[in-house]
Amino acid sequence: MQEGVRINKYLADHKICTRKKADDFVARGLVKINGKIAKLGQKVNANDRVEIAKERLEKDYKYFIFNKPVGIITHSAQEGQQSINDILPKEHQDLFPVGRLDMESKGLILLTNDGRVTDRLLNPRYEHEKEYLVGVNKPIKTDLLRRIRKGIYIGDYKTKPAQAILAGEKTLKIILNEGKNHQIRRMVTACGYEVKGLIRTRIMNLRLAGLKAGEIKELGPLEKKKFLSAIGL
Repeated sequence: MQEGVRINKYLADHKICTRKKADDFVARGLVKINGKIAKLGQKVNANDRVEIAKERLEKDYKYFIFNKPVGIITHSAQEGQQSINDILPKEHQDLFPVGRLDMESKGLILLTNDGRVTDRLLNPRYEHEKEYLVGVNKPIKTDLLRRIRKGIYIGDYKTKPAQAILAGEKTLKIILNEGKNHQIRRMVTACGYEVKGLIRTRIMNLRLAGLKAGEIKELGPLEKKKFLSAIGL
């Protein structure tokens, strides 16, 4: 970390909350630097200890399911591109996506303001299931299913065995517990097929459940409890 980072940027960089929410926490006296209540605009140095009033902060955590449309970027949109935040309602601008879906894919993205979720959900050591419905360019042969189930070399990396279930003449369901860059497209291409459509339908216990493209839905109490318990929070 660079010397002299403002406290709101420090909290945002560590995915604790947005800069705007960080300013709110500081103004409410919920943040301490080296044991002393922080002030707005105060800077954090490399060896400083930052503390947040956990019992107050947790009440502000929010978790939503979002159905990302095709053509929308999940992270770092370039000029002329639209990101998720560009199409979210103003009241949800403090949320960030956990994980990625490429621009040509659609489906379930978790949106939250809880930075603790990122590592717990994305770190491959936890092996959380993600389910996809994949359309390809020609009738599916059993060899495609067999190879996905055994693992496929994509470049120098061999994918872990995954579940592959025939869902139609040119459609299959794939369930992964890892997430390499463009993994499904690369797996399918390595087997001589072309992906014509890809939608993520599930992450662990979270499902799209009829949510239309571009729509957002807050997790229900039981859904949230089950999800947070499964990732150890």
